[in-house]
Amino acid sequence: MTVLFSIPVLLMSLVLALFPATSPAQDKNGGDETLYLTFDDVTFEMEKDEEFERDMLTDEINNMEGKRISIRGYILPNGTKQSGNKKFILVRDNKECCFGPGAALYDCVLVKLRKNHEVDFTVRPVTVEGTFQLKELEIGGRTMAIYRMRNCTVSQ
Repeated sequence: MTVLFSIPVLLMSLVLALFPATSPAQDKNGGDETLYLTFDDVTFEMEKDEEFERDMLTDEINNMEGKRISIRGYILPNGTKQSGNKKFILVRDNKECCFGPGAALYDCVLVKLRKNHEVDFTVRPVTVEGTFQLKELEIGGRTMAIYRMRNCTVSQ
């Protein structure tokens, strides 16, 4: 990592520490707190070709396990239908973060909707609210995803 790269990262970390992007609020469905997050809140230190290890996760990320969160992103079109989706992959942006090889593990969330809920594919950003889980998805011995959300609702 070069000094030019580490200084902006250090400054951004300081800004995020002083002004956290999460803000608890009352959940519409029963009084539990919902954490309103961005993908920046679930990033951690990891080199591009480094293998994932659970101890790379920050305490803040580990403490989100089992909590209700709300996060905004885009539905990854790969593997989704035009309508009637009960699960999908939520990604940071609709440009290039997760559409090619080498995407960061923390730039996607595997989403499963509540029973009897479906969502249509859209190119517009969506907000997903549900229970946050840390569970690796491994394919061919390689970790492909680490974040999941269950019992979710989706809004635009």
